[in-house]
Amino acid sequence: MTTSTESNTAVIAEDLNLTPTQTNILIGFDLGTNTSCVIASKEGNSEIFFKKAVPTVVGYAKESILPGILPEDKQVFFGNDALKHRAHLDLVYPLKDGIIHDIKAAKDFVHYIRTHLCAEDPNASIKAAIGIPANTTVTAREDLRETVAGVFEEVILVPEPFLAALGCRNENRLQDPDYLDPVRSSLFIDIGAGTADLCIIQGYYPTADDLVSIPFAGDAIDEVLSEKIRAQYPEATLSPLQVRTIKEQYSYVGAPKQGMEIKVLISGKPRTLEIGPLIGEACNTLLEKIAKATIELINRCPADSVEDILQNIIMTGGGSQIQGIATELQRLLAREGYQAPTVNTVGEHYKAFVGLGAWKAGQSAKANQWQRLLR
Repeated sequence: MTTSTESNTAVIAEDLNLTPTQTNILIGFDLGTNTSCVIASKEGNSEIFFKKAVPTVVGYAKESILPGILPEDKQVFFGNDALKHRAHLDLVYPLKDGIIHDIKAAKDFVHYIRTHLCAEDPNASIKAAIGIPANTTVTAREDLRETVAGVFEEVILVPEPFLAALGCRNENRLQDPDYLDPVRSSLFIDIGAGTADLCIIQGYYPTADDLVSIPFAGDAIDEVLSEKIRAQYPEATLSPLQVRTIKEQYSYVGAPKQGMEIKVLISGKPRTLEIGPLIGEACNTLLEKIAKATIELINRCPADSVEDILQNIIMTGGGSQIQGIATELQRLLAREGYQAPTVNTVGEHYKAFVGLGAWKAGQSAKANQWQRLLR
C-alpha cells in the first residue's frame, strides 16, 4: 500500500526530474597522458565496484570513410578500441605533458568514462578526486575544470605524487614500528608520459615549495630515441608506437649496453638495428634531470626530517620501470655525499596507485574541499 507521504515524494521527484534513490558515486581519477585509471565506489561505501585502466586516446572516423568499414559505423572510438581501428581513424591524445591539450577530445573522453560509471543510473551524481601534475598552472587547472564541468558534479584536484604515496600506503601496517609510512615522510618521484613530478610528503597536502615538475618524461624519451635512431639509421622510419614499444621493452640507465638488437622492415626488407647505446643515452637524459630535481627538493627539506626522507625515496609511474633507475639514482645521491639514501620503486602495479590514492583522498575529503561544478 502506498502512503500519502510516499506518493507526494514521488510526485516531487518527478517534477524535479530526479529520482528518490539517485546514486551518488565517488571516483578517484588519474587522467594520464597515455593511460587513465578510474576507481569508483558508491559514496559512503568502501566497496569498489569499478576499476579500469584505459589508454587516453580518442579516435574520430576519417571524413572519407565508407559505410561498413567501422563497427556499427560509429564515428568516435576510445581507448583500446581507438587503437585497434587506428588505420581508419584520426587519433587524438587529449593530454600533452600531463595537461589538457585538446579540450573537445578530453571532454569526449571523460563523457566516455561517465557512461561506464553510470551504466546502471544515467542520472547518478559523481564526485571526482582528480590527480594533477605537480606545480600545475592556473590555466591548466581551469582547462581541466572546463573539461569535467557538465560531466562530474564536484571535483577536488590533488598533486599526483601525493596521490601515488596515498595509493601505495598500506593502512594495515601503520602500527608496525618498522613500516616507513610514505604519507608521513617520503620523497615521491612519479615519472609519467608527459612529466616527471617530485614531491616531499609529510602528512599533509603539499605546497608549491614541496613540488618540482620536469617537462621531460616518457614521451620525451620517445622523441630523443626516435631522433637518435633516425640519425644512425636514416633509412629506418619507425612510427611513434614502434618507438614507444622499443623503449618499454629495452629501456635502462647506467653504462652503455651492447647487443640490444631489433628487427624492422625497411622498404619491405628485414633489417637488424643495434639500439643499445641509443636507448641508454635517451634514458640517462631523464635520470640526470631527475637527480638534479631530487637534490633540489632534498635541500628544501626541514633539517629535522631530511634523514627520514632520505630513507624513503620512492619512484612510481611508467618511468619507474626503466631498468636500474632506482639503483642509479641512489648511487648518484650517495656520490653527492648524502647519507645512506634509499631509493625504491613501487613495482609493476604502478598504474593503479594514483587512481587509488585519488579515491582514498576523496573518501577522506571534507565538504569544504570539494568544488561544485555546474552541469
